[in-house]
Amino acid sequence: MHIIINNSSMIPIYEQIVDQLKESIIQGELLADTALPSVRGLSNELKISALTVKKAYDALEQQGFVVTVHGKGTFVRATNPELRKEAGQKEVEEGFADAIGRAKRCGMTRQETHQLFEIVMEDYYDNGQ
Repeated sequence: MHIIINNSSMIPIYEQIVDQLKESIIQGELLADTALPSVRGLSNELKISALTVKKAYDALEQQGFVVTVHGKGTFVRATNPELRKEAGQKEVEEGFADAIGRAKRCGMTRQETHQLFEIVMEDYYDNGQ
């Protein structure tokens, strides 16, 4: 497992950890019942506070991606495909919202934004990207 922390990012460190672990779970890189590093182990590896890692693990548990077994550790929870799909769709929605906001900030109209979206869709779906 490889987590990269960007200290100059406006995104809190615990959220960076949550986002990267969640992405790994959704993509199937971290399978059900896979043990995550201990809180102390990951905090040492990333050179951050153990409380930050604990906060990230708690957030992942609250969202249903991991389960913590007292005395054993934190493990990837077996998620059903619908939950993974829903999480993926939420990420896509957030990406669209971000892209639309950027388009509006640079003065693109709704029609121009939609046309650009269609062009990008063609590239990805029709040309096998």
